[in-house]
Amino acid sequence: MAKNRVEINGINTGKLNVLNHNEMLDLFQQLKSGNKAAKNKLIEGNLKLVLSILRKYQNKCDNLDDLFQIGVVGLIKAVDNFDLSFGVKFSTYAVLMIEGEIKRYLRDDDSIRISRSIKELSYQVVSYREDYLSKYYKYPTNEEVCKYFNISEYELYNVLSSLTDTVSIFEPIFNDNGDAVYLIDQIEDKSVKDLDNLLALREALSKIKDREKTIIMKRYIDGLSQSEIASMLNISQAQVSRIENNALDSIKKLIL
Repeated sequence: MAKNRVEINGINTGKLNVLNHNEMLDLFQQLKSGNKAAKNKLIEGNLKLVLSILRKYQNKCDNLDDLFQIGVVGLIKAVDNFDLSFGVKFSTYAVLMIEGEIKRYLRDDDSIRISRSIKELSYQVVSYREDYLSKYYKYPTNEEVCKYFNISEYELYNVLSSLTDTVSIFEPIFNDNGDAVYLIDQIEDKSVKDLDNLLALREALSKIKDREKTIIMKRYIDGLSQSEIASMLNISQAQVSRIENNALDSIKKLIL
């Protein structure tokens, strides 16, 4: 487990506090009532959630401390915008916000860096090809270039690729009578899709019967078994199963 731990300067990640479900509910109630100290406790109690997400991106960033700070920004936004009426665990909501901030940071910071040696060789290759063209009235083949510089075809490919301009995701890739299609339109944004599903689920939960909603929340948010819910509501397990199935059918119809 230790080898998977994300190390952040100035923070003992092994001793971070983790809030349980009831503590989270109580703090959000306090925050709703105007207790600003509750916000800090909610943030501190969910820092491990940020660290768990960083594990997915630690190979994509040279400075994990910076990435951690960005993740905390997402966590703060999640705390500020979370509403208990969402009907979902805070962690489910916060993950989208945290990952959204991290992905945005990585995207904006993802300038393509080309090593100096490749840049220098690329200029030499261009110069050689131009000299060859002026002398023989044709460009040299890749084999001839590789032989001249004593490099492999793979190395030549990297050199030539470094000369290619990057394409913006806002670059139009098709234009028909003024109706442009942009590259970004063809890229699926999973985080947006997940958020749409979350909002659709919230809307569906608000439309089913109260008892159905209670059982769905107990089953899929609190993680209780049908028998535990039956005992809590003083009904049979068969009734819980029937209500749960009816609720799921209703939710599917409302979402689809």
